[in-house]
Amino acid sequence: MNEIVEKIESATHIVLISHINPDGDSLGSASAMYSYLLQKHKKVSWFCATKEINQRFSCIPWIENVKTSYPFSADLAISLDCASKERLGTAVECTLINIDHHSTNSFFCMHNLVQSRALSTTEILYRFFQENGVKINKKMATALYVGLLEDSDGFLGNSVDGTTFATVQELITLGADFQNCNKKILKSTSLAALRLKAIMLKNMVLEHSATIAFFCVCDEEMKESGAVSRDAEGVLEESLFLPHVQVALLLRQKSDFSIKGFLRSDGSVDCSELALCLGGGGHANRAGFVLKEVTSLHEAKEKIINLIKKEIVF
Repeated sequence: MNEIVEKIESATHIVLISHINPDGDSLGSASAMYSYLLQKHKKVSWFCATKEINQRFSCIPWIENVKTSYPFSADLAISLDCASKERLGTAVECTLINIDHHSTNSFFCMHNLVQSRALSTTEILYRFFQENGVKINKKMATALYVGLLEDSDGFLGNSVDGTTFATVQELITLGADFQNCNKKILKSTSLAALRLKAIMLKNMVLEHSATIAFFCVCDEEMKESGAVSRDAEGVLEESLFLPHVQVALLLRQKSDFSIKGFLRSDGSVDCSELALCLGGGGHANRAGFVLKEVTSLHEAKEKIINLIKKEIVF
């Protein structure tokens, strides 16, 4: 942490990087760091390669300042919640600091603040601010809360404990806009999402004595509903509340016939290990991968379902 503080102090222009297809933790941690750097009167930019960020993240402070063009004039870059260099979405030539909590993090920088036991990257930043005597204002508290809310699955995840709620209590005391965040992150939806949900539930298949919920979505169905990837993931996560389901799998075939895979687990199966076998990564309870070789949806399904079956214990 001391090295990170030193690098920040000596930097002139700092760029914060949220990973491609950002979630609440990557955006929340970047937002909190953005406020911190403004307090230190630093020139700061916020970069994300993904052009359209889901509207449910509109509750995150400074979100309107995210840019898709990388500022190569920056002399320091800080990646937030990025497990690998590929997730940055850009080449970085200046000094790069890696702050993350994924167990699959590849430690791709000279300066790595990676704590895999942390529930979220925002939890790591909360400790960072505490240990360095940083005053957490309302915007920072809100941003930090979003990361905890998102990566704990609405505080339902297996990693949630008393410390989590103690942190949440402190953030609320500091002014976190938790009610607005709860509504936006957990409850907001769209007509497109509801249309896609109907399609996915109609075609859902339960495998292996109903312990695996399987979904398949083609590019035509995505376009027909007008939905985005996150909408499909929401349905996937809901299926975990079905009786007996331990793992949920979604295969989404894109227009170029490549297949993007999404895995969710109730905690009994490590999704990150499964995803790693398929060239991806993520968390124990949620992970993703891309099948690079050309294959049919049926072949992909059989291959991955067989991998999952080996991990399920009745």
